[in-house]
Amino acid sequence: MQRIAIFISIILLLTACSSERSSTSPMKEHRGHTNVKGGVYLEKDHNPSETISSPLAIDKEKFIDRMASKHGFNRQQLRNVLAQTNKLDWVINLMDKQAPKTGSSTVPNGAWLRYKNKFITPSNLPRGVDFWNQYQKELQRAYNEYGVPPEIIVGIIGVETGWGRVMGKTKIIDALSTLAFNYPRRAQYFSEELEDFLVMCRDEGVDPFDLNGSFAGAMGYGQFMPSAFRRYAVDFNHDGHIDLWDPVDAIGSVANYFKSHGWQRGKKVAVMANGQAPSLDTGFSTKYSIETLAKAGLKPKSSLDGQTQVSLLRLDMGDSYQFWYGLPNFYTITRYNHSTHYAMAVWQLGLAVKDAR
Repeated sequence: MQRIAIFISIILLLTACSSERSSTSPMKEHRGHTNVKGGVYLEKDHNPSETISSPLAIDKEKFIDRMASKHGFNRQQLRNVLAQTNKLDWVINLMDKQAPKTGSSTVPNGAWLRYKNKFITPSNLPRGVDFWNQYQKELQRAYNEYGVPPEIIVGIIGVETGWGRVMGKTKIIDALSTLAFNYPRRAQYFSEELEDFLVMCRDEGVDPFDLNGSFAGAMGYGQFMPSAFRRYAVDFNHDGHIDLWDPVDAIGSVANYFKSHGWQRGKKVAVMANGQAPSLDTGFSTKYSIETLAKAGLKPKSSLDGQTQVSLLRLDMGDSYQFWYGLPNFYTITRYNHSTHYAMAVWQLGLAVKDAR
């Protein structure tokens, strides 16, 4: 019996150690040093067997020239790095499927309900409650410093990664280099993201081959693109590094992103309307005076925080449409993802988690 008890103790210890390792941020786990002259830190097992001396494709050589002149990268090291990246054809195929689609249904078909039900479910809310409870102090500190309430931060991280459960398994450098050099429709955008990613890795002393994310290169709990990392990510746990795979840094970074995009402390997000306005254009980028919407037959169910101009939002409820007044804070959420459904899901998920606590 004593041997069995010892065996079980060993298994539990190994499981705990394994869990701790699996939860370690890859930036922390693979961080080397930031004094690599003119390039990025590379772990030994990523070094090529021999130096790449022949020129790469023209677009890659132009990219290397830009990195050398703009950021002081060593041309040869960067050439070696890019030569080790893999072209991911499946990423290109997925990106094509994400391309904007024209037209929309002219009759209600439940599109909003289907989208909402991906996130606001009885099984999902407890995960959000656990995250909120675990990081309650940090969420409150983010609210105190940036004015962004916990439910918005919890909603963003919940929609983006299920509070850290799904952060992507694609090598970010492979995804970005694939799209920068093999996807003409958005090559300029992804070339700039690859630039920001390599600068980020250099500054943080992290091997770029050891960071995984979405197929489009989004990173960490909040799925920041590299450009967003460089502009808005913050060292919220004050350990001297910015790490979006660390939930505390992610919380502060999301809050800073929203404040930087115009979040108004203590203001409402949206207000449901009474009535229907089928003839009016809808969407987060529309602008209407309150008088115009009143003449069309709409009336807010509660105060509009003194706003005299709003957007008109329409949600497809299956058998009818539901109209909302979109306020400035709703528009701010859409700066994270340009979608009415996305912004409404973030807000309502955060509120649902708050209610579930």
